[in-house]
Amino acid sequence: MARSDNRREPRFDDDEEDELRAERRPPPRARARKKSRRSRSLLGSLVYWSVTLALWGAIAGGGLAVYYGARLPPIDQLAVPTRPPNIAILDVNGELLANRGDTGGAAIRLGDLPPYVPKAFIAIEDRRFYAHWGVDPIGIGRAIVRNVTGRGGMQGGSTLTQQLAKNLFLTQERTISRKIQEAILALWLERKYSKDQILELYLNRVYFGSGAYGVEAAAERYFGHGAKTITLSEAAILAGLMKAPSKLAPDRNPEGAAERAAQVIAAMAQEGHISEAMAKAALGHPARARQDIGAGSINYAADYVMDMLDDTVGAIDQDIVVTTTIDARMQMAAEGALKQELDEKGAKFGVAQGALIAMDPNGAIRALVGGRDYSESQFNRAVSAKRQPGSAFKPFVYLTGLEQGLTPESVREDGPLDVKGWRPENYSRQYLGPVTLTKALSLSLNTVAVRVGLEVGPKTVAKTAHRLGIQSELQPNASIALGTSEVTPLELVAAYAPFANGGIAVQPHVILKVKTAAGKALYQRKGASLGRVIAPQYVAMMNDMMRETLLTGTARKAELPGWEAAGKTGTSQDFRDAWFVGYTGRLITGVWLGNDDNSPTKKASGGTLPVEIWSRFMGVALKGQQVAGLPSGAWRSENAAIPEEIAKPIDDLIGLFTGEPKPAPRPQPARTAPAPRPPAAIPGGSPQEAPPPVAEARPDLPLPRAAAPAPREIDDLLPPEDIPTVGSIERPRQRRGASERSVFEQLFGGG
Repeated sequence: MARSDNRREPRFDDDEEDELRAERRPPPRARARKKSRRSRSLLGSLVYWSVTLALWGAIAGGGLAVYYGARLPPIDQLAVPTRPPNIAILDVNGELLANRGDTGGAAIRLGDLPPYVPKAFIAIEDRRFYAHWGVDPIGIGRAIVRNVTGRGGMQGGSTLTQQLAKNLFLTQERTISRKIQEAILALWLERKYSKDQILELYLNRVYFGSGAYGVEAAAERYFGHGAKTITLSEAAILAGLMKAPSKLAPDRNPEGAAERAAQVIAAMAQEGHISEAMAKAALGHPARARQDIGAGSINYAADYVMDMLDDTVGAIDQDIVVTTTIDARMQMAAEGALKQELDEKGAKFGVAQGALIAMDPNGAIRALVGGRDYSESQFNRAVSAKRQPGSAFKPFVYLTGLEQGLTPESVREDGPLDVKGWRPENYSRQYLGPVTLTKALSLSLNTVAVRVGLEVGPKTVAKTAHRLGIQSELQPNASIALGTSEVTPLELVAAYAPFANGGIAVQPHVILKVKTAAGKALYQRKGASLGRVIAPQYVAMMNDMMRETLLTGTARKAELPGWEAAGKTGTSQDFRDAWFVGYTGRLITGVWLGNDDNSPTKKASGGTLPVEIWSRFMGVALKGQQVAGLPSGAWRSENAAIPEEIAKPIDDLIGLFTGEPKPAPRPQPARTAPAPRPPAAIPGGSPQEAPPPVAEARPDLPLPRAAAPAPREIDDLLPPEDIPTVGSIERPRQRRGASERSVFEQLFGGG
């Protein structure tokens, strides 16, 4: 086939090459210019939107600030709230016992603190405190970076000023609204106060845990002394508490507190607040928080002071100092004696709680322990618990008998007794026959106490007890002689005071004086007597009788070498309460043991644990004091030989009282009866403390008497006779024959 002349061969010159390319590439320089223009456009967009967002954010933030700021009080009406008043409670020697009030400590000036104390808080909480104006953007940014990167743990951006604003004006809630208000208030504080004033306010208001507000309260709470004498290592612990007051409390978490304190010291050294040598010394000798001795029983006394303070000075609007009658040494001895005895023997005797109260013969309370452990129970049993005193009430029965004409040597029958079906019995169910009142009281014979109570009249017994200081209502029935009406330990001890001071009624008191922190006197107790309530001769008789309780009776375990002492044990029905109230010429002390739910103990009687606690305490409390005897005097026995029919004056009247015929004479059993048996449940009665083994009683032999008291010094004489009399003191009355006295007078003694 012939080739066509019109056929054209392809050409590959430059023009043709250009025509065959799908796309033409720009030269390198052109491409660079285009990329630069694109980058500038992106950056411009970023800047634009950043500025726009920042602007809108500022507008939104300003709007929120205006909104939440409007919810605050007007700035011109803002004022730093008055610091709640503090009540400093001192003992009789001026030693600080406790602080009470919302803050728990007095205010302290910045200039009175060691320089490293405020610097410790600045170093760990707000290093730029003196550079910012209330809100620190740099600090906030640093905290955000550390929180995001996880370096240094979670950080807060609040300044000391913001923290102060929160403590003064706001709640502890964590919300955006609260943070905005906090910042606004911080700015206001910075405008109104100087940096040092803000720092002083902060140190006096911030919370340190354990109920302590302010550095002074914290120093007392954790280290037992004021902030003026705080050490560098102690300051580091307190500053470290700001992170977590409860979690890092040095008395509960010493390891955590020490670790945080080391961080504070390192920060102080880094900022140049302390030298390297000071830092090494503080790290080498870390502070240790004090541990409360025992159960912190001083809080019971402090609570009682606060109860009495309102009646003493009324409303409190400033810091005050209260000087009390409490003796810190005696208080510690009381707490130790009670706690040690209960720790050693409480479980064995089924006793969970106790109380002790001691006062001098003028009514000044020297020690008050309201329970075994204040941290477990704040109920003050010494002043608030009403319990049956049992046989500890019998001195009021016998005093009434003395005032009706009996004497310590008067004889009454210890034998079976039936009062309308109620048959009071002695602990051992043994009966000793005719016994003197002294012996009946020392051995705590129930039947004799009931006989005397019926003879003088239950109403008269109640009047006597009220006259001496019992405030509680008393039921004037036959069982009153066995202490079945409830009383508090405080009033029972106060009612024993006239036996120790010569017959003068006392008003228990715990506050001596009150003054402001600046020294202005608000109250000063003046010595005042409530008057004579027992005639001197009866005081002497009762002291002779109650001395015998410690010599040969139910309290013979009491040990107080060198001192003349007297007292009475008590045990309520089913061993629910165990008591001992004993006294010397210097101190009256009452001990109660039992259970809060009124459950029976395991036969804990007044002659066991209470006597031992009393002896432990009194041995320490009276150490170093000048020995003083008990008020005494001469009295004449009127019963040298009393026929049996007089020794049992109410036996013939039992039928009249009960509606039953006179019981036939019962043969007297041998005095060495079988071994004691547990007491029967006596409705409304009290079990008898176990007396010592009694030999066979022989009417022809004289009954034992207490040793003659030692001669008294002039200071130990009875109070003057011209002390005014309060209430009615029954004087000895001429005994009338049975024919001259009515049946009711013979039965109730006119009561």
